Amino acid sequence: MTLSITAPAVTRVTTLDTFPENYHYEDTGCEVSASCLNCPLPQCKYDDPGWFQKHRRIARDLKVWSTMRSESLTVEEAAERFSVTVRTVFRIIRRCREAESEVDGAALLAFAAD
Repeated sequence: MTLSITAPAVTRVTTLDTFPENYHYEDTGCEVSASCLNCPLPQCKYDDPGWFQKHRRIARDLKVWSTMRSESLTVEEAAERFSVTVRTVFRIIRRCREAESEVDGAALLAFAAD
């Protein structure tokens, strides 16, 4: 009696994501910058969305606060102009007064994309 053992057939599976250099990545950017390679942010907004949202809110708050002061807007006028509620304007005023000495307005310009 003889036993015949056959080796299983070896199949090669090629995946598209084995080598990133073989894949075409399109640099589409985001609302901050048209290209990721030219982005002014210190980190990508997609890496830490909470970080981006926080700084974006601070930039918006400073924009509302500075406009209110420069144009002498009332709370109601500011709420209407920036499409927020009156309560949100009061929150903005409180946050800006608390953080006025700590925040560098020029550094937040990148976040204030309209």
